[in-house]
Amino acid sequence: MTDPDLLVIGGGAAAISAARSARRFGKTVVMVTDGPPGGDCTFSGCVPSKTLLASAGMPFGDAMVRVQDTIAGIAADENVAVLEHEGIEVVLGRAVFTGPGTVQVGGRTLRSRKLVVATGSSPVVPKLPGIETVDYLTNETMFGLTEAPRHLAVLGGGAIGCEMAQAFRGLGCEVTVLESADRILSKEEPEASEVVHAALTRRGIDLRVGTKVEAVARTDGGMQVMTDQGSFEVSHLLVAVGRKPSSAGLEPLGLAMTKQGSVEVDLRMRTSVKNVYAAGDVTGRLPFTHAADEMGRIAATSALTRKPLKFAENAVPWVTFTDPEVARIGLTEAQAAEQHKDARVVELPMAELDRARTAGRTEGFVKLIVGPKPLTRNAGGGRVLGATIVAERAGEMMAEVALVMRCGLLVGRLAQTSHSYPTWSMAVQQAAGQLFGFGDRKPRPARPS
Repeated sequence: MTDPDLLVIGGGAAAISAARSARRFGKTVVMVTDGPPGGDCTFSGCVPSKTLLASAGMPFGDAMVRVQDTIAGIAADENVAVLEHEGIEVVLGRAVFTGPGTVQVGGRTLRSRKLVVATGSSPVVPKLPGIETVDYLTNETMFGLTEAPRHLAVLGGGAIGCEMAQAFRGLGCEVTVLESADRILSKEEPEASEVVHAALTRRGIDLRVGTKVEAVARTDGGMQVMTDQGSFEVSHLLVAVGRKPSSAGLEPLGLAMTKQGSVEVDLRMRTSVKNVYAAGDVTGRLPFTHAADEMGRIAATSALTRKPLKFAENAVPWVTFTDPEVARIGLTEAQAAEQHKDARVVELPMAELDRARTAGRTEGFVKLIVGPKPLTRNAGGGRVLGATIVAERAGEMMAEVALVMRCGLLVGRLAQTSHSYPTWSMAVQQAAGQLFGFGDRKPRPARPS
């Protein structure tokens, strides 16, 4: 066959987005993946984890069956047959690079002038003494469990660790979370950490912050976890301390890499090598499926057209799906105080929102961080620099803030837009209204940490 217009390496969200974008441009595309299309999100990330969270109270075996059924249903929307029906040639196997535009897969050589690298990421496993002697879990293996852990230790109090702690606790497991930082969700606003900490503790999860795990060892009943605060025995250990870019094998491309091993790209997803683009987790940018989808689309657009699309990193929201949820976009208050001397903050506790009162879910808050726009300054409220929402529906509530940021709209549009009563999203409107004298609360200067 003739060489395709675009060669995509990977099978996750970024790769599929890039391949589908190429087809929309009427171009030929080959996608090489060493696993089934869908990648981490479908098989070991977002899909199974959110299904497990939604299965609280079910028998453990039934919950795991539901997880696998959901994976199968969603995977069917993007399997090889579906993609090939869309005109995307899918080659299964590990790509071995022999040059910037040439790869070998099995005994086949593929060439293309334009290449998108979307090889994803993998779990980080810390170099703990004894870790190689125990059957620890990661997100890639925990959804294969057939029996409920008696006592699950979660190493890491970030988004994945907190979500899975809640999920397994909801299925009746004893759960202990071990976090070396002085709070869980340490990348979020401190107030968000406090709300989630209290919520998880109320559910009976043992949260041990400021605790360093020093070693693990196999025992007859499971494993011993040794920390600087003492030792205890558990049946299972989930390692959830982060992810690393899957960049091994990219050396023949001669790409500029970061110290963390990710591929350096600009906002158009261009690498240091002409006609080679990268997207998704391998770039080290926001490690979320929706971000990868956008990056894949931008990479294909940059490779195949003259459209000057750029990745709007500061306008991409993310959500930790604990209960309550934590949604964030853009800068935290401390970051804004450091970067923008005129940054201001408006806040609304969920206890002051009628919808939260009717639902009996008054924990959490909305925090909008705003700053002056060029030329017009604070007219119309200025612009949104960042936001954090902690609430039962925080992920849904953040969408309108993302739209305002992406379109460069005035903050006043949030206050001006009529919201149905009583809804969760009215909290965003009420918070923004403080900039215009509505309510008893007033804006305040952003404070450093």
